[in-house]
Amino acid sequence: MLLFITGTDTEAGKTVFTTALAAYLQKYHPQKSLGIMKPIQSGIGDREIYQKLFSLSQSDTEITPLYFQAPLAPPIAAAKENREVDLGIVWQTFTQLQQSRDILLVEALGGLGSPVTDEFTVADIAGEWRLPTVLVVPIKLGAISQAVANVALARQSKIHLIGIILNCTQALTPEQIADWTPIDLIESLTNIPVLGCLPYLENPLDLEELAKVASDLQLEKLFI
Repeated sequence: MLLFITGTDTEAGKTVFTTALAAYLQKYHPQKSLGIMKPIQSGIGDREIYQKLFSLSQSDTEITPLYFQAPLAPPIAAAKENREVDLGIVWQTFTQLQQSRDILLVEALGGLGSPVTDEFTVADIAGEWRLPTVLVVPIKLGAISQAVANVALARQSKIHLIGIILNCTQALTPEQIADWTPIDLIESLTNIPVLGCLPYLENPLDLEELAKVASDLQLEKLFI
């Protein structure tokens, strides 16, 4: 089983959703071998979180095939190191992990429109590699527009978009959540199901809490 996790932008909540899903799988399906991959990372971030939270039996390069020092878009970060963004390395690692793991979670960098190389965006990769994808949308003013625009980009790139996950990046009231991200309206405008809402987590590194919030999502629709 494979799932590609992307978002509307940086800090949308991709890592929270990825770690919540991983925590749930390791707690309730420990018999399944799990892999987590961040194909490209610029600066310290997600790879270090995965290594802190989970025992993955993966090397650094199996988690993140391409790692750049500067926290910038990959083509810019690579240029600063006189390197190239070699997607061949990413593809090779991806195919090896997919063949050796029962479940593989792949967290994208940035949003669907984020550049991967000078020619390709995250959306291009998801579409060309035919990755079943979930879109994380942060709950805030403008979230409806972001959801609609990103779903349109996904369709343009021929991405197999399974669903949308809403994410509270701050403590919000139920009324704010309903007003800023009305599920019926988002589903009507995008024709994509909303599979649940991640609450704001004061400690996003608490594995028990991560597994709990993941269990409230419509997980049965993610792996089809």
